[in-house]
Amino acid sequence: MSTPGEYYRSLPPVCKVYGVFCFMTAAAYYLKLYDPWDTLSLDYGLVLKRFQIWRLVSNFFFLGPFSVSFAVRLLMLARYGVLLEKGPFDKRTADFLWMMIFGASSLLIIAVVPMLWSDFMAVSLVFMLLYVWSREFPNAQINIYGVVRLKGFYLPWAMLALDLIFGAPLKPDILGIIAGHLYYFSTVLYPLSTGRNILKTPLWVHKVVVFWGKGTQINSPVQPNPSAGIAFRGRGRRLGGN
Repeated sequence: MSTPGEYYRSLPPVCKVYGVFCFMTAAAYYLKLYDPWDTLSLDYGLVLKRFQIWRLVSNFFFLGPFSVSFAVRLLMLARYGVLLEKGPFDKRTADFLWMMIFGASSLLIIAVVPMLWSDFMAVSLVFMLLYVWSREFPNAQINIYGVVRLKGFYLPWAMLALDLIFGAPLKPDILGIIAGHLYYFSTVLYPLSTGRNILKTPLWVHKVVVFWGKGTQINSPVQPNPSAGIAFRGRGRRLGGN
């Protein structure tokens, strides 16, 4: 059995960084170092009137205060986000990062509709990863609390049902499903039916990964960063591609 340090070092880069930021924001709130509603929440009025642009990003790093719900969402990221990044996105760090950027951007656009707006969209982003995982591993066998056994394809709907039973808000889950399906349709279903990839990972995302110096990217169009110590070669391929 691996130690916590070994487990942490084994995590893929994007999920590792995102999970650490989510944990740190919750820990800082627990220590009463800041008020996330005053500093991190999504508020289009403050973004437009006071140019608090960071709110478009910062709201995705607060999964809520330490609680059972926080633990469940963080475990979802640690389990299904990591399996996704290590599986279909293995050696495709830029593509995985682009998926999260696309998902976050989709959620920001959806949140323009007042009834779909939320202070924080981190739960929806994590649920998006769960949805994409369920489409990539539809036949995986999942055991929920040792009581229900089902295929991976049905996991998002099972989690949605559990939130309904336990009285948790359903809107973040539903928005995550919508964002996840938008991504899966654009990168897998539409290319399979038309032969055209309409959501190719942009060059600037590859450059960010190379500059970051973490992870790998098969067929990256960007030259490796000599100081990073990580090789990036060739161009990325879409989710579900060959």
